[in-house]
Amino acid sequence: MLRFLRSAGFRFALLFAGIFIGAAALFALVLWYATAGSLDRQTDASVRTDALGLIERWREAGPGAVAEAIADRLASDVEGTAIYLLLDSNGVRLAGNLDRWPAEASPDAPWSFGTVQREGNLIDARLHVLELGERYRLLVGRDVGEKQALRTLLAEGIAWAAVAASFVALVGAAVLRRAVEQRLRPAALTAQAIAAGDLSRRVPVSHRADEFDRLGESMNDMLDRIDRLMAGVRGVSDSIAHDLRTPIARARAKLEEALDGQAAPEALRAAMEQGIADLDHITRVFGALLRIAEAEAGARRAAFAPLDLVPLLAEVAEFYGAVAESGGQAIAIELPARLDVVGDRDLLAQAVGNLLDNALKFTPPGGRVRIAARAPARDRIDLVVEDTGPGLPAADRARAGERFFRADASRGTPGSGLGLSLVRAVAHLHGGDLLLEDAAPGAAQPGLRATIRLGIA
Repeated sequence: MLRFLRSAGFRFALLFAGIFIGAAALFALVLWYATAGSLDRQTDASVRTDALGLIERWREAGPGAVAEAIADRLASDVEGTAIYLLLDSNGVRLAGNLDRWPAEASPDAPWSFGTVQREGNLIDARLHVLELGERYRLLVGRDVGEKQALRTLLAEGIAWAAVAASFVALVGAAVLRRAVEQRLRPAALTAQAIAAGDLSRRVPVSHRADEFDRLGESMNDMLDRIDRLMAGVRGVSDSIAHDLRTPIARARAKLEEALDGQAAPEALRAAMEQGIADLDHITRVFGALLRIAEAEAGARRAAFAPLDLVPLLAEVAEFYGAVAESGGQAIAIELPARLDVVGDRDLLAQAVGNLLDNALKFTPPGGRVRIAARAPARDRIDLVVEDTGPGLPAADRARAGERFFRADASRGTPGSGLGLSLVRAVAHLHGGDLLLEDAAPGAAQPGLRATIRLGIA
């Protein structure tokens, strides 16, 4: 029972019941005001009008005229609801249809409800007391017995209606709770299955396009994303084990040879240098993985600051200029006067540096690498690195951003397959993406054009 009371379905049902009962109570108040309240207002208006007429007769001709007017009005009272009593200064009745002054009627409270005796019968009446002067008192009222009976009948009807409304509210709340529970049950069962380890389960969608369907679609999108991430984690783990096994095994073998004690000093030094190189390679791989993870998680956004990309790109191009010159290659720069962006300077420099490094690796001697930047739209900046190398097949371009992926043509070149992964992560961090395409489609050496598209907030 405690679990039932704490459930969201019960709270929704309770809210529905409260709203329904509140609406019913408001309807009852409006009905009461429009019926019983209207009857009371009509009675008071009738008594007030009658009293004003008698006061006017008092002012015109004194107590005799008032007594005569009361007698005329009682004679013409077909319904028998009028009540009058006129007393002189000594309390003697001068006119009216009451035997004595009611105890409920007092000048201190001009308006009151009371029980009066008229012609030997006790009746409920609405009374209005007037002081006429010279200690004369006038009582004007109306018999409200029938109206009181109608009020009682109306009150009983509202009470029964309240009972019926409460019953309907409870039944409706139970139906609502069951409906909510049934609509949420598939999502709950899917979550339980996933918690048990079945990541293939998805929330069934009814195609009603309601809130529950949108919740199911969001959960399915989240589960698809988790599935892809898990597959990526497994792929990364496998790739790490595969790519790092060789340098670790080579370092171990070299160190074991050095431990024999029979190696020449030159061989021992070479083994130590090779071990250090292998460990440096492993360190670089883990450093690259850490930077990719930080970029994908958005952890580097704290380092975002306004900057001009033109000097940054010029510095990167100058740094790789010596490498290009040693390989008989040329770097062409096409930059505007200024390109303002908000981003991480170090990550952007490293991303462009990775693209330049890849371009120089695959550009033959005598080839050219071009670095350019432009703002084709107000909310976008394109950073382009283009080479005149062999290019990249379409199938390999589709996987080029995956961690540790290396095309067949690049197996013999140094690297870990993480460069483009970092470039793509940096592009995503800056609200953009990485595009790879042929620089010269159809040519024998189509080259590769890599474009980092940056979003401008």
